[in-house]
Amino acid sequence: MASQLIPVAALLMGSALLLIAGGIHGLLLPIRGAIEGFSTTELGLIGTGWAVGFVLGCLIVPRIVRRVGHVRAYGVMASIAGVVILINLLWISPWAWIGLRAFSGFCFAGAQMIVESWLNERATRENRGTIFSVYQMVNFAASTAGQLLLATAPAEGFFFFVLGAIFYSLAILPSALSTAQTPRPLKTTKLDLRSLFRNSPVSAVGCFLIGLVNGAFGTLGAVYGQKIGLPTAIIAFFMSAAVLGGAITQVPLGKLSDKVDRRFVLIGVAVAAIVMSLAIAFVNPTQPVVIIGMIALFGGMIYPMYGLTVAHANDYAAPDDFVKVASGLLLMSGFGTMIGPIIGALAMEHLGPGGLFTFFSVVHVVLIAYTAYRMSRRPAPRDVPRDAFQSVPPLKNATPETIAMDPRAEDSKPAAPAAPVAALPPAPASAPVP
Repeated sequence: MASQLIPVAALLMGSALLLIAGGIHGLLLPIRGAIEGFSTTELGLIGTGWAVGFVLGCLIVPRIVRRVGHVRAYGVMASIAGVVILINLLWISPWAWIGLRAFSGFCFAGAQMIVESWLNERATRENRGTIFSVYQMVNFAASTAGQLLLATAPAEGFFFFVLGAIFYSLAILPSALSTAQTPRPLKTTKLDLRSLFRNSPVSAVGCFLIGLVNGAFGTLGAVYGQKIGLPTAIIAFFMSAAVLGGAITQVPLGKLSDKVDRRFVLIGVAVAAIVMSLAIAFVNPTQPVVIIGMIALFGGMIYPMYGLTVAHANDYAAPDDFVKVASGLLLMSGFGTMIGPIIGALAMEHLGPGGLFTFFSVVHVVLIAYTAYRMSRRPAPRDVPRDAFQSVPPLKNATPETIAMDPRAEDSKPAAPAAPVAALPPAPASAPVP
């Protein structure tokens, strides 16, 4: 494995530094915003700003890379992200932070796409699975480490803003100093809603609804923790526990979905998510150990859902449509991520902190109802070989280039036509017949 990872070590290091900065930045803003007196709706709009910028980055950054190249574009993205977090410190205003967060999302999507494109170019069919798995683990560990750093000091003051800017700046160095050959230009992702719905309505609608929940929780989970009186250190563990729970349950639930109709598994997970959401909303636990445990179980239900919907879509898609379908579903979830924080914030303002989890319950009820309706209209694929479930990264960090790195993308490429075999001349009459 070491021989496979050494050629891409610089890129993995750059991605890790970027994700540490992103973990600090993403958790710091809602915590500090609440301390500064921002309303819940304004904090929700900060999350919407991130999602808008991230989706635009996925669509626009490929053109920038084609114009100036990978290394320069990556340096620009990481540099602007570092400037933005410092402006957050200098200009403490909710509306300023909403706009600045959109710039952060744009730059983060661009930087991640460039690193992933570079890794994809360096990977081969033999080591693609290893590189993809290690890349996911590095990103998960780095993002979690960035969040947990907030447990080391108070969120007031300038320390974490400066620390995030330092990590953004350090993220430029590995790619800038790398001697690896730069990859081919990025491809622009196109969203074809008709083909997405024609392939799998459950997956298209499901990804949008899952984006609503994941976007709202990623932005407002820390705000919920503050409103119920948790200290900053516990909130950092609180948010990391949800992602860890999703990482633990993703593979067992995926393997279960390989044996039965994936929609049954999706409904079961959604029912469990409703139970956990209502328990948190009505029990309103405040003991750190209890709330962290409940949030870990909640994350264990919501985060595997995206992988289940993508796997279900692939069951119906043609093999060479994997990248197109998966990228389209990713953008559908991005649209949900834009809207979710706004609705979640309104629910918290009208129903109190537990209103966030009441909103999650309603979304999952809609998901169950629509999935059950589609099951009555379309049977599960039978006698069709299905790809085994593979874990996917958290939605907030996934770009279309993440899909291109997936080992299934290599398998989905149409095989090159075989070269015609030249006709052999007839054997002479005296030649022995083999």
